Amino acid sequence: MIVDTLVELLGFSAEDPAFWMPLVFMGLLFSIIVAAVVLDGFDIGVGCLTLFAPAQMRPRMLALLGPWRDANEFWLFLGLGVFIAAFPNAWGAVMGQLYAPLCLLALGVLLRTVAFEFRLRSPIGMQQRWIIAFGLGSLMTALSHGLLLARVVVAYRTGGGYLAYSLFVAACCLAAYCLLGATWLIMREQGAIRLLAVFWGRRAVRWTAAGAVAVSVVLAFANTGVFLKWSDGPQWTLVALLWLVLLLCFVTIELSLQRMVTHSDRMTLLPFSATLVTMLVVLGGLFYSFFPYLVLDDITIWDGSASVDSLRLILAAAVVAMPVALIFNIWVYWRMFGLSRPPEPPALKQADSRQQGQADHHLQSSR
Repeated sequence: MIVDTLVELLGFSAEDPAFWMPLVFMGLLFSIIVAAVVLDGFDIGVGCLTLFAPAQMRPRMLALLGPWRDANEFWLFLGLGVFIAAFPNAWGAVMGQLYAPLCLLALGVLLRTVAFEFRLRSPIGMQQRWIIAFGLGSLMTALSHGLLLARVVVAYRTGGGYLAYSLFVAACCLAAYCLLGATWLIMREQGAIRLLAVFWGRRAVRWTAAGAVAVSVVLAFANTGVFLKWSDGPQWTLVALLWLVLLLCFVTIELSLQRMVTHSDRMTLLPFSATLVTMLVVLGGLFYSFFPYLVLDDITIWDGSASVDSLRLILAAAVVAMPVALIFNIWVYWRMFGLSRPPEPPALKQADSRQQGQADHHLQSSR
């Protein structure tokens, strides 16, 4: 139904590469954004939480992130590369409106990367400083994501009210990443870190819910087209279903965290899974609201896309590169679920005792 309407409005045929290629790259870009938020989100969240953790717990929290640090940087650069290559006609308009939060994002990512690597190579006395720098970089990254989202939702409008709204959404986005990081720590770690993560998660879940409501309400009432897309026709059933899913997820997170305080710490995977579902529902709603625009009510994906020949070249490269990237990331990320088990140290004492026994035996024989 939507495809037929778009074909009629644009004057293309459904088989025309000028019609379906931008759709393919829009779907690819959305998938990369989802992967970045879900797979890199717990990394950002744990980094933010290190600023609130006791100093003796911070090295363990960063050690838990070690296996995924290199893979996490992949999503940002891949998404940026796909957007610039596939939609060059929209890059200038987007960059002109979002330069401040994008600069904050770049600084945050740079500080996170440098601090994590320098912590591994610095003297013990300097490591806490680099851990704090990693936390500050994570804080900047989370806030920049919220500012980007708020600016896009209000269609780049400026003014005192819009600034206050942007700051509020940035704080809620920070809480969402902290919730994702806290629920991941609950699943991965035991003891004092898990108890602190439960405390952090209970504080963050309500701010996350407030941010989801604020983004949805303002996006719907600030743009007539988005409001009609959700309310006109049978879409209201989808709206009701999405809000019901969000409500169930937030209630599940709240109750499961409360149960871990008072009763049991079983089902530690449940809060993290519910948080992931919440992120996916919010991102899916945003994608549906904006489609087919890159800049709401201004630039569509067909207006901003490159030429068909350029898209063919990019698509050919993506067909070759994406399977390799998927295999690498599946191999890396399949271990992110479940309790972290420290490696068993090698049996050096047993080996030393056997060698000592053999030496004593040879000594007695020589005597």
